[in-house]
Amino acid sequence: MADRRAVLVPGQAYDTQAPLFAYIGEALRRSDFDLHEISWQVPETPGQDQIGAWVAEQVAPSLNEPTDLVVGKSLGSLAAPLAAERQVPAVWLTPLLHMPGVVTALERATEPFLLIGGGADPLWDGPLASRLTRHVLEILDADHSLLVPGPMVASADALGRVCMAVEEFVRITSV
Repeated sequence: MADRRAVLVPGQAYDTQAPLFAYIGEALRRSDFDLHEISWQVPETPGQDQIGAWVAEQVAPSLNEPTDLVVGKSLGSLAAPLAAERQVPAVWLTPLLHMPGVVTALERATEPFLLIGGGADPLWDGPLASRLTRHVLEILDADHSLLVPGPMVASADALGRVCMAVEEFVRITSV
């Protein structure tokens, strides 16, 4: 039986079975986490002012049980206000740092969080990420899926770096 519980929050078109979550999930299992994977069907045309409330509706019930870590991808980072409010450490994969609600939540978070993004992702803001936390991994040529152009070995290497960063974050923050 695992000692800790992690909630995995998908992106808009990136579910918890996709490569980042599959490998991070395995890394967390090996670190004695039970995983709770959220799945959802994102409404087709949610307004930007409504999508945050919709994400909170989807994620909040999963946080009613004791939770030691939240891992969210892109749209899932709209759960940052919940993680901050409930004082849960988090890993945010390609977080939506252009959305004020996400940034505000990260600024008020009292628990550590890791931000991971790609330098070729137009939604990533590396300097802002570094101002928000000392726990940052930026994959320079990676896109919003953290894929790197060229031979797939470069993307596999990036995935390995993401897993190492998550394992290190969990280890050093005693999450």
